[in-house]
Amino acid sequence: MENLLDLQFLIESIPYILARLPITLGIAVGSLILSLIIGLGTALIKIYKVPVLRVISSVYVSFVRGTPLLVQLYLVFYGIPKVIYFLQREQGWLLGLDVNLIAPEVYALLAFSFNLGAYLSETIRSAIESVDRGQFEAAKAIGMKPTQMMLKIIFPQALIVAIPNLGNMFITTIKDTSLVFIIGVIDIMGQAKILGSRGLAFFEVYIAVSIIYWIVCLIVERALVIIEKRARRYERGIAS
Repeated sequence: MENLLDLQFLIESIPYILARLPITLGIAVGSLILSLIIGLGTALIKIYKVPVLRVISSVYVSFVRGTPLLVQLYLVFYGIPKVIYFLQREQGWLLGLDVNLIAPEVYALLAFSFNLGAYLSETIRSAIESVDRGQFEAAKAIGMKPTQMMLKIIFPQALIVAIPNLGNMFITTIKDTSLVFIIGVIDIMGQAKILGSRGLAFFEVYIAVSIIYWIVCLIVERALVIIEKRARRYERGIAS
């Protein structure tokens, strides 16, 4: 009689899946860093109502919100090589890029940054706008330049407000990286699928990978709680 669960195979598969954890975390962390830059730029464009760019940023955010991440991943993976090829062969641009040498991890990183940047832009914008307007006026009154005002007064306070949402989005991004296997990136989910197909034990490897995702997200969640508590203490210290 066939066993419901091959526990030995499940346990043996965990080290092989964990070997790909750096790929998963690398894409998640890298896309978070890039998306913070994209999100901040998009948020500032909306706050300061920059002509033309404001319309472009609104369309960008609307497009990302209105299309699945999976579709965006395919658009980046198939679209960027096509654009590079067009610029080099048809327009004569000497970019010096061989699309065949670009690793699929790069496309995954760009797609996730593009997606996450749109959502972070709204988080950052609302966080900046939550800062008391009187502080803007006070900074202007003492002769601060806009850049100084943002870096020294507005951003530190806005970051404290944004930390919970940033953390939730980062955790969501870690889980969403399970999609990158469709463009050839062997992350922990991709490795689980490979092991499952070899041993015809998909149930076991999916249990293993789900446990790994769960533990990683728990660790990140705990770290974010600690960061938020320290940020709140810093905020109270400044206020006093």
